[in-house]
Amino acid sequence: MAKHNELGKQGEEIAAQYLIEKGYEIVERNWRNKHKEIDIIAKDSKYLVIVEVKTRQTNEYGNPDIAVTRQKQWRLISAANAYLFQNKLDIDTRFDIISIIFTNGEPVIEHIEDAFLP
Repeated sequence: MAKHNELGKQGEEIAAQYLIEKGYEIVERNWRNKHKEIDIIAKDSKYLVIVEVKTRQTNEYGNPDIAVTRQKQWRLISAANAYLFQNKLDIDTRFDIISIIFTNGEPVIEHIEDAFLP
């Protein structure tokens, strides 16, 4: 399990750096509220962006983004609502998925903007 968690943390770090390089402002990382969690909360020019990061060693079981099931989407939407309410924000929000697969030890990043709608 430790390896899985280390891989996840490494993926989140890579995703955050990727977003910064693309001009996003990282607002929060690993935001938690009770049982709700958001990997990365960022801002671009128009949106508050809720980012789910999925990292895999291989794509043997398909692309990592397929692990973001409808149930996981509902949990992210609920977490985003809690974040917006807690911070008294009224801003357009978008849900992105960043999937990272390590190929020959190098991360291959796929950024899916507007991956799903609330």
